[in-house]
Amino acid sequence: MTSEHERRAIAGDPGDAVAPDPAAVQHTIWARSIASQLGRFLRAESASSGILLAAIVAAVVWASVDLGSYSGVWRLPLSVQVGDVRLGMPLRDWISEGLMTFFFLVVGLEARREFDLGELRDRRQLLMPLAAGIAGMALPVAIFLVANAGGPAAHGWGVAMSTDTALALGLLAILGTRLPERLRGFVVTVFIVDDLVALVVIAVVYSHDIHWIPLVVAVLAWAVIPIMVRLGPNWPALAYVVVGVVCWGGLYYGGVDPVVAGLAIGLTGPAYSPGPDSLETATRLVRRFREQPTSQLARSAGAGLLNTISPNERLQTLYLPVASFVIVPLFALANAGIPIAPAFLATAYTSPITIGIVLGYVVGKPVAVFGISRLIAAVTRGRLRPPVGWAAVAGSGLIAGVGFTVAVLVASLAFRGTELAQAKLGILTAAAVSAVLTWALFRITAALPPQRRAQALLGTVRGLTDLSPDVDPDRDHIRGPDDALVTVVEYGDFECPYCGRAETHVRRLLTDVSVRFVWRHLPLPDVHPHAQLAAQAAEAAGAQGRFWPMHDLLLQHQSALEPDDIRRYAEQLELDLDQFDRDLTRHRYAARIAADVESADVSGVPGTPTFFIDGRRHYGAYDVASLEAGVAAARDAASARQGGAASR
Repeated sequence: MTSEHERRAIAGDPGDAVAPDPAAVQHTIWARSIASQLGRFLRAESASSGILLAAIVAAVVWASVDLGSYSGVWRLPLSVQVGDVRLGMPLRDWISEGLMTFFFLVVGLEARREFDLGELRDRRQLLMPLAAGIAGMALPVAIFLVANAGGPAAHGWGVAMSTDTALALGLLAILGTRLPERLRGFVVTVFIVDDLVALVVIAVVYSHDIHWIPLVVAVLAWAVIPIMVRLGPNWPALAYVVVGVVCWGGLYYGGVDPVVAGLAIGLTGPAYSPGPDSLETATRLVRRFREQPTSQLARSAGAGLLNTISPNERLQTLYLPVASFVIVPLFALANAGIPIAPAFLATAYTSPITIGIVLGYVVGKPVAVFGISRLIAAVTRGRLRPPVGWAAVAGSGLIAGVGFTVAVLVASLAFRGTELAQAKLGILTAAAVSAVLTWALFRITAALPPQRRAQALLGTVRGLTDLSPDVDPDRDHIRGPDDALVTVVEYGDFECPYCGRAETHVRRLLTDVSVRFVWRHLPLPDVHPHAQLAAQAAEAAGAQGRFWPMHDLLLQHQSALEPDDIRRYAEQLELDLDQFDRDLTRHRYAARIAADVESADVSGVPGTPTFFIDGRRHYGAYDVASLEAGVAAARDAASARQGGAASR
């Protein structure tokens, strides 16, 4: 196992290259791994929420001041013609049915990421968010149908079912500061189910004049994409564009809203962390370019680096910022405009359409999400529980009442004229009320005593762990109190300069008495030729009770790890030099190091330093602030579990 891992070239040796900017190296070398996409997804959606809200306000003001101008701009006809094929639509439809395809592509990618790398890797965890998502759509629809029973507007029931993922997450970040990341992960999962079902409803219920031949073409084009992905990453980008356009066009001419193409294509994008083999290939190509810097080798190196990243991450990196900061706000500007006047408000707020939408979102969503989660937990006698506390479940149900993107999309398909304006008013009103109720709930939760607050937000369920095997006090090297609430594990290489930089942050972290630290070896001799010897030296010192002093000396003197240097450190630590030399000469601890390397492989560790906090891999920065935030979240979760155990 060791020899195989030693052949893997994870990265070029920074000592042979231009010294990196210290501000740029405070991240692990895999910081942009796909498994960190959830954080980036949330940050992008949260940051874009202000732009989205501004676009909604601008649309309402514009329509109220000059409805004719507002309507005229978005009804402007635009057409594209290639040969004898002509496609023409108003500007609003180009945005709603064209550009919004990219938004739903991002939704599909995020759904696939959750299945491949998120909590839904454990398929049992799918039941509760799936049930919550479906119930959170069914009850609002039922409320809308009751409010519009026997009326002509009943066919618009789909307006009341879908949450706006972008706006809801953005508002959640604003209204619920310092909320646990696990809550946002649960919310994302519920909302993804919501979006998937909503688009199926659009495709089935709100599609008219179905033409089967174009639909068959669309399905065949979509089926080609996973085949292309499976055959390898060397297909030109244009090939994917052509297949995607054919899929979109087939749905459009087949009578199905073509935004469904974005979701379907997104679901075909597999998510995975960079594999050691692909990293080795990329490193070899970069080294070849360094030896012979030609344009051909530059292209090969660039392609090799790109191929280490999964299709899911590549597409999210490309489309997430555009969808969040441009497309969704543009959609809001084109569709949210309603003239606000006293007469209209008086009529609309007594309309069954508005009442049904507001009650569906404000009452139906939270009751359904919270109620079905409670029911499943009760029926399974606690074997299936949400990964968050019940206050967090209630908060996710309340914020789910923020509907806009899909709701307006369905409203534009189901209604016209005054009815459409009433539907939009109901959607905006429900979003505002849901946001206020969510803020109030989390303010009340924040006032609880710390342990009860942690339990209310985080619950008592231990999430999936990435670390394998678990920390063993009889085997692992542990620094800190045995009864610490939080355990931080680092896979490190004594010659890795990033590990050296991380050490200063780890020392700061260990001033917290609730934290213990574990070092596991991951020497990368192909890029750090002295790493294996240094790891064996640390183990040999550990046999004489001096592992941590040797660990510290090795990281402090990373540029001096020759055999003579290491023997000098042993003398400095007053070790039995004869025993120390025999241990190194006989490679007595090679198997011990190989076991750590094997655990790194099983835990999906591609490089150093890699940190795990209470068994969950820590992504992104390894600066003090980032690590402390991860430790604080883990401490809250541990406190909540202890409180739950005590109450039982």
